[in-house]
Amino acid sequence: MLSSPSRFVRTWITAAVVGSVLVGCGSSSEGPASDKARPAPKTEVTVEPIKAATELTDTNGAKIALKKKPGRIVCLFALCDDILTELGIVPTATNSALLAQPGFLGEAKAKEVDVIPGGFIAPEVEAILSHKPDLVIGLGDTHGKLAPALKGATTFWAMQPETWEDSVGYLRDVAALTGRTGEGEKAEKTFRTKLAAVEKAPSDKTALIVYGSDENFGVATPESDVAASLFPKIADYPWKSRGVEGSYSLEEILAKDVDVLFVETLSFGDADGKLSEKLAENPLWGKIPAVKNGDVHEVNSEVWAKGRGTRSLGIVLDEATAALR
Repeated sequence: MLSSPSRFVRTWITAAVVGSVLVGCGSSSEGPASDKARPAPKTEVTVEPIKAATELTDTNGAKIALKKKPGRIVCLFALCDDILTELGIVPTATNSALLAQPGFLGEAKAKEVDVIPGGFIAPEVEAILSHKPDLVIGLGDTHGKLAPALKGATTFWAMQPETWEDSVGYLRDVAALTGRTGEGEKAEKTFRTKLAAVEKAPSDKTALIVYGSDENFGVATPESDVAASLFPKIADYPWKSRGVEGSYSLEEILAKDVDVLFVETLSFGDADGKLSEKLAENPLWGKIPAVKNGDVHEVNSEVWAKGRGTRSLGIVLDEATAALR
């Protein structure tokens, strides 16, 4: 069955196999999947001025205080890299591959940025501190455990984005702390303008985003996946979070007559190949209209699943709307 991801699962799926096999049935703890979502409010394109600051309460309610504008920033997850790219800043070190993607620094320049060893789940504290960072930005559910080890040596900022609005909020927060207020306002304006334009003529097609590796994958829902949070504005996206134990059965997926499928292949260990190709071995998968009609789109998981920021989301909007025409 297709598993609806919890917030924690979604944050570390890029490093561990999670989800459920595409067979069987699931039960809902939050109502039937057929419930229509309420129309999303129209996107406001007006951008409020950003004021430079050394202290603030971020978009998630966490308090951040710095002695000075940070010059050396270490990124432990891709939203940080996305935000810094939007602000014209190159991180001192990172452990994501986002910077190498088209639309960011590109492969050549990304190689100039040091990589923190240890992987996404367990980045090495000594390696982080060896860069003498003024600020370390990580994902709360995954990297919050590093806070005690970093305390006193640097400032650790645990972010927890779940929707595109969260990502915009974090962009504004980082812009304020780094003094890149003009760049932040410009990036926010560009993204909001694009989203507002797209939502004026939403597609009437039913879309679905699945992510994972092999037979282990889940359904991205607007409540817990930043890219998916855009989709109620641009298409029919009838997928709701069912919490940690909830899931979608293949029968439910088939009943929705999905027109367009977006697939995020996430690699684990020695796993290779595209998720859509592996799912094609299951005869039930082939009954989905999008599969029968050849409207399955393998997307760049570094951008779609991990990027989460306004630059990544702008790419998601471009690719999604093109496929949904």
